Amino acid sequence: MKKSNFTEAQIVNALKEHENGRKVDDIARELGITPASFYKWKERYGGMEASDLKRLKDLQEENSRLKRMFADLSLDHTALKEIISKKGWGPTNGGK
Repeated sequence: MKKSNFTEAQIVNALKEHENGRKVDDIARELGITPASFYKWKERYGGMEASDLKRLKDLQEENSRLKRMFADLSLDHTALKEIISKKGWGPTNGGK
């Protein structure tokens, strides 16, 4: 995903200006973005405060870190299962 040229605080400020009655075209022209980009921001960040955006970013980073950890552990688990089955160290049938 492309990194935005704008900070969360700038995005929130632009959305608040619109909520206070400023036209989207004026805000977009000032920031050098298209009105479509503004509406994408509004869809994604509408109603959020700067602290909410910071928390969202932190949660997204933690989520990606946990996904990487899970993928690593899953690979380790698969490799260990394969080694155990090749060596014949698996559980016995218990006399069945």
